[in-house]
Amino acid sequence: MLIRPASLQDLPAVQSIYAYHVLHGLASFEEEPPPLEEMQRRYRDVTRQGLPYLAAEDKGEILGYGYCTLYRTRSAYRYTLEDSIYVKEGHQGKGIGKGVLAELIARCEALNYRQMIAVIGDSANAGSIKLHASLGFVRAGMLRSSGFKFGRWVDSVYMQRPLGTGDGAKP
Repeated sequence: MLIRPASLQDLPAVQSIYAYHVLHGLASFEEEPPPLEEMQRRYRDVTRQGLPYLAAEDKGEILGYGYCTLYRTRSAYRYTLEDSIYVKEGHQGKGIGKGVLAELIARCEALNYRQMIAVIGDSANAGSIKLHASLGFVRAGMLRSSGFKFGRWVDSVYMQRPLGTGDGAKP
């Protein structure tokens, strides 16, 4: 499996992966899959900021993707990012998400960011919680019933990981 910077040519596959998660899962709190044009706009927003947007490819097929965005836009948050990871249905548990997240961490550390936040939809999302924990994220809190999807209330789990020296030194 190759983990590499995503390109605009990857976005139809990325959009398909994301659409599945929007329609069938709780990893995203969107309820309608965004069209390809919106996914292209989001990709450009991430990459214009110099932030990583990665694709996991095997034998020419995109099996997952991930990217980081600013956690918040106010200036004091400028060293903190939020990650997003999605794996193609039927390919979970094969190390794709872990590979993408590990590469995101490495790239964000090289960019001198200091904290990474994971906002995980659904406190029962054991796969994503375990994935993040395996790469050094610790649970930072939970927002109970912060979303309503598929006819039920859904929690948001917050996990956090220092990048580089974290808060051990000033940026």
